[in-house]
Amino acid sequence: MKNYDIVIIGSGPGGYVAAIKAKQLGASVLLIEKEDIGGVCLNWGCIPTKALLKSAKVFRTFMHAEEYGIKITDKSMIQIDWPAMLKRKESVVKRLTGGIKMLLDKNGVDIIKGFGRAVDANTVVVNGETFKTKNIIVATGASPIIPPIEGAKESYEKGFTLTAKEILDAKRVPKKLAIIGGGVIGIEFATMFAALGTEVTIIEKASNILMSIDDEIRSAFIKILIRENVKIMTESEVTKIKDNTVFFTNKGKNIELEAGFILMSVGTRPNMGGLEALQLSTSRAGILTNEKMETNVKNVYAIGDVNGKFMLAHVASAEGIVAVENIMGKTSDLDYKRVPACIYGFPEIASVGLTEREAKEKEIRYKTSKFPLSANGKALAEGESEGFIKIIVDDEFQEVIGMHILAVNATDMIAEAVTTMELEGTAHELAKAIHPHPTLSEIVMEAAHGVIDKAIHIM
Repeated sequence: MKNYDIVIIGSGPGGYVAAIKAKQLGASVLLIEKEDIGGVCLNWGCIPTKALLKSAKVFRTFMHAEEYGIKITDKSMIQIDWPAMLKRKESVVKRLTGGIKMLLDKNGVDIIKGFGRAVDANTVVVNGETFKTKNIIVATGASPIIPPIEGAKESYEKGFTLTAKEILDAKRVPKKLAIIGGGVIGIEFATMFAALGTEVTIIEKASNILMSIDDEIRSAFIKILIRENVKIMTESEVTKIKDNTVFFTNKGKNIELEAGFILMSVGTRPNMGGLEALQLSTSRAGILTNEKMETNVKNVYAIGDVNGKFMLAHVASAEGIVAVENIMGKTSDLDYKRVPACIYGFPEIASVGLTEREAKEKEIRYKTSKFPLSANGKALAEGESEGFIKIIVDDEFQEVIGMHILAVNATDMIAEAVTTMELEGTAHELAKAIHPHPTLSEIVMEAAHGVIDKAIHIM
C-alpha cells in the first residue's frame, strides 16, 4: 500500500496544476484520472473550441477578403472542410495534452488511470488498489446537464441533441442549429457556426442572454450577433423536444423549430460520484469551500468546477495552487472579486471586477470612461475596429474596480486590468504607463486618461 502527502482526484486545469505545484514544493503526489489527462478544458472545452473558432475566423476573413484589397473572383470556391477542421482541432489537443503529460512525468507526479473512490479523508481506492494519503484534493469537475424536458433524453440518445462535448465531434456543419441556453458556451458555438454559414437560433428562458456581463457591452454584442444572422429568442421556455425539433413558447406564442442539431447548453452538474463516504457539505452549485479551498472535512480540499464558484479553467488552476500552498504550510487564499471572465466571439468580450450595474447596487461612488476601437490606429489598420473599452473607478482615489472590453484580442488585454487591480492600482497609473504604438492596448491608456480628465484621441 503506497502512501502520499497528497492524492488529487481529477487531472483538469485544477488537478494537474495542483499536482505540479505540490511536487515543486516537495510533496509526494498521486494524480487520479478516469479519462484523459487535461480534463474537459483541454480535451472537450476551452482548447478545442478555440481551435475551431480560429478555423471559422479564417473562413470569415476569406469571405471578406475584398476589404483588405484581395480579390477573390469566385467565392463559391472557398469551401469549408469540416473533417480537416476537426483533424486540426485534434492535433492541437493532442499536442497540449501530450505536453501536460510530459510536465507531470518530469516533475515526478505518479499518475493512475481509473475511477477514484474516497473511503475516508485519508484513503482512496482506484482499480481495487488502496492508497493512503495525508490530504485529498477533489478536482473532479462538472458535466453538462440534460434537463428533464419532455423528449430531451431520447433526442440526446438518438444523437439529435448534443452537449458542448459531442458537438465538437459533429459529423457535419448543420444548416440550422438550435441552441438552448444563452450563456457563454452557447454564445461561443453560436458565433462559430454562424461564421461557417449555419442559421443559428438561441432559445433563452431569461429576459436576456449573457446576464452577468456589463449592460452596455452586452447590448453592443447582441447587435453584432443579430447582424451575423444569429436569431435570439429570449423569454422562451422549451416545452418538448422530438428528435431534431424543439417546441417552445415565446411571449405567449407556440413555436416549433426544426434544426440539424440541437445544442443543449443550460449548465453543468458537479461530478461527486465516489465522494459519498466523505460526507462533504454541498450546495446546488457544488462542494462548499472557504477561501483556502478547505471543505468541512479536515485535510480535504475541493477546486475547480466541482466547488461551483467559477466554471473557469484559470480559476481552477489558481484554486489548485491555493490548496497546495495551504497544505504545505503557507497561508494562501483567493480573491474572487478579481477573476477575469472571457467570451470568445467575433469580437471577444473580457471583463474583470464590478459592472456598472453592480457598482450602483453596492452604492459605490464611481466614475466611468469609454474609448472606442474606431479611434485606435492598430484596430483600423487591421479592419477590427468594432467595440470599445469601459473602465470603472472609485470616485475618491480613481482605483480601478472594473474593466470591460469588447474587442478583438480582448481576452489577452484584460490581464493588464487584473494586474492593476491586484496591485490596487489607479487610473492615474494606467494613464502614466507608456503603451506601445500602434497596439490595441492603447485603448486602456486612453480610457484611463478619460476617467481622469479627457482621452487624447477622441473629442
